[in-house]
Amino acid sequence: MGGFVTAALGFPAVLFSFLLIVVIGYWLLALLGAVDVDDFDGGDGLLAGFGGVPLSISLSLLIAFTWFASLAGTVLLDDLELSTPSRIGFGVGVLAVALVLGTLGTRVIVVPLRRVFGPAREPSRKDFVGRAAVIRTSSVTHDFGQAEVAAADGSTAIVDVRQAGQGNLTAGSRVVLYDYDSEREFFWVESLDI
Repeated sequence: MGGFVTAALGFPAVLFSFLLIVVIGYWLLALLGAVDVDDFDGGDGLLAGFGGVPLSISLSLLIAFTWFASLAGTVLLDDLELSTPSRIGFGVGVLAVALVLGTLGTRVIVVPLRRVFGPAREPSRKDFVGRAAVIRTSSVTHDFGQAEVAAADGSTAIVDVRQAGQGNLTAGSRVVLYDYDSEREFFWVESLDI
């Protein structure tokens, strides 16, 4: 245990040991509800996190990875038994490598998290393509018709629909929306009773 404490308090690991204690304290306070995780996020400015992930998460990951890399480098430097000027020079090199490795490690973790924390995509009418719907007008032709369709979130919408060719789609018929004409703003439908 003494070797670990010595390495954690050796240069350059000591720089990140203090920051890691701050990060652990922050997350303990957040866990207890004393700190709101969103309070320290910088939005879209300079302090925004890596690639859309909140600053508190990306900065915590960066500090943890950099601390671990600098700790490993400090242990390697202790094994080399260098003179003080050489140790400082190599320590600065370990610090630079630790920062690079910490940034790379953070990027590896943050990339999959972008989908979770990234901006939500605006819903589109094309999201309805492939969904089942129920005809709500008396009939559907090549220039008239409406149907009720459910979105992924459970909400419903009445949309304009058209049928290619001949068919007998009447009120209550179940159909599938198979294409969207964005120019004329309607869906092409086909009966589910094929």
